[in-house]
Amino acid sequence: MPNANTKGQAVQQDAIELLTAQHKEVKDMFEEFENMSDRATTSKKKLVEKICENLIMHTAIEEEIFYPAVREASKETEDMVDEAVVEHASAKDLIAQLQEADPGDDLYDAKVKVLGEQIDHHVEEEEEEMFKKVRKLKLDLDALGQEMAARRDELLASA
Repeated sequence: MPNANTKGQAVQQDAIELLTAQHKEVKDMFEEFENMSDRATTSKKKLVEKICENLIMHTAIEEEIFYPAVREASKETEDMVDEAVVEHASAKDLIAQLQEADPGDDLYDAKVKVLGEQIDHHVEEEEEEMFKKVRKLKLDLDALGQEMAARRDELLASA
């Protein structure tokens, strides 16, 4: 969901700020899942649907907008972007499995936990390595952030 200030106006974020805010939001959802009781099946299902929708939107804006811009800006970031795309593919596989599953199914909680661990690893690499390199590139991160926010809103509206 778009960030807003106290007057309800959208807050301008550069591309990295936008992605970092989404990382935190998803991390918080995984933590919420970890704290749910085994009997909270309806709440678990709703939360996992929300996690999956957010991750699908997030990977889309990274793959459609952010990664191509980073790749184009520097050959130095190519391996990092390739690795991130492969990590996305792995996460998408688990997301698909979770979207077809129910909280009572064998391995449901384990799949959510593994997805959360994969996302933690992915986020750590992006925030500690990729984003630091990207900040040094000659990219218009504000324009990129605007484009990504527009695409995010479009994807969330159609979800």
